[in-house]
Amino acid sequence: MLVTINELLTYNLEGKVIIFETDTVYGIGCLYNDLPAIKRIYEIKNREYHKPMAILCANFNQVKKLVNNYYVMTDLGKKYWPGALTLIGEKSNLVADLITSGGPTVGVRIPDNELALKILSHFGPMVVTSLNQSHEPAILLYRDALKYEAIVDYIVVGHDLSQLASTVYDPTLKKTIRQGSIVVSLD
Repeated sequence: MLVTINELLTYNLEGKVIIFETDTVYGIGCLYNDLPAIKRIYEIKNREYHKPMAILCANFNQVKKLVNNYYVMTDLGKKYWPGALTLIGEKSNLVADLITSGGPTVGVRIPDNELALKILSHFGPMVVTSLNQSHEPAILLYRDALKYEAIVDYIVVGHDLSQLASTVYDPTLKKTIRQGSIVVSLD
């Protein structure tokens, strides 16, 4: 169902999968603690369960609850967030193994998009991954996102996007995992 941001903010998202624009590409997401909805995202995308997903947050307070060693990402977070940088940290016990493919770390990001931040501020952290079929290019155009209308619960009315996916960086290893639109500088 197509909804405006104001309509979405009146709904209960428990068990729901939604599509919305971010500052990079269209995302498909759900509440971070909603295991059935997370499984649906894997199924919708035909994504292998060994590929972890990231969690988008509205602010540093949300990040702190999900990452035990958030202090290792503080400087980079202050420099690049909100923005297209996913940082890897040691997951807290609030983060399910399903999100991280059983690994000890989780990717977190604060997007630089007003609509996404409204959603995350209202509902809290969400598991979000690029909207696409696994191994296919991420969706940038709103009309392409609409192709998923019959298989997700809500699509938030949005705009065409023109960004690369986020850069993924591990501050503990000081290593770029995936290069996106941000080039990490430790200066």
